Amino acid sequence: MNNIAHGVWAASLTPLNERLNINTSEYIQHIRNLFDQGCNGVALFGTTGEANSFSIEEKLSVLAEVTKAGFALDQLMVGTGCCAVSDTILFTQKAIDLGFTNFLVLPPFYYKGVSAQGIFNSYAQLIAALPQTGVNIIVYDIPQMSGVEISLELLQRLRDTFPNIIKGVKNSTGDWTAIKAACETMPGFAVFAGTEQYLLPTLQAGGAGCISATANVTSKKLGEIYASYKTQDAEHLQSVATETRLMLQQYPPAPALKQIIAQTLRRKSWTNIRPPLVNLSAEDAQSMLRTIEASGFALNQYPSLETAG
Repeated sequence: MNNIAHGVWAASLTPLNERLNINTSEYIQHIRNLFDQGCNGVALFGTTGEANSFSIEEKLSVLAEVTKAGFALDQLMVGTGCCAVSDTILFTQKAIDLGFTNFLVLPPFYYKGVSAQGIFNSYAQLIAALPQTGVNIIVYDIPQMSGVEISLELLQRLRDTFPNIIKGVKNSTGDWTAIKAACETMPGFAVFAGTEQYLLPTLQAGGAGCISATANVTSKKLGEIYASYKTQDAEHLQSVATETRLMLQQYPPAPALKQIIAQTLRRKSWTNIRPPLVNLSAEDAQSMLRTIEASGFALNQYPSLETAG
């Protein structure tokens, strides 16, 4: 058991109120909307969700409410990686107590140039503190943000040492050769691309799918790729999705995607963002929205909070 759902996962945004606190009711509605728009799973409190701009207490408070909303918790994944391993342990244990089973875990990310042994030790310390069954850890490989390199050899060592808990990787390096190598070297390991640009090739190589920031606004179309990835139609769908992804990733992800949802819902509060991140300039926001409109790509259409059933 303990299987991770394959397919399209959205790395969820985190809506905020005017005081820049998490808007819990809108957060829950956004998760619901993502499932309605074709997501197979939703990752909470990752990079796009501004995770490290919130305290553990803030995140746990919201997660407690999420558990009451009727979601299948095995279709959710919680980002629990912190700078201090002790904080990662605390956060993960508390989330397990709430009923969550899937965790996207960054390595400790303050010190740079650390050894593979040091990274291994950090995951080993975390795992030693957790239940040895019923917990799935997805290693979060995003060196452009963490400054920490996770080699294929280290990933294999983690999987081989902790096969009941280390279940996959989210590879956000943007390096297709690394994603492909992980799929081919570790069959059955849940390899997720960090971008839908590689959704189809990852699936074809035996990987699990993607965990994508832009799936917040593109998951409906991405779901069509997953549904048809063994057919000839998938190549065209992938090419359109890739073009849209490359266009969107010209902008900082959280501010840009929040701007798109604010425009879709006509809710300015969706542009609220915590420092140190800042909103797009008015010029960049308008340029992005014009480009999207001209592309003709069908973005997700979400009901507003007030009208959602």
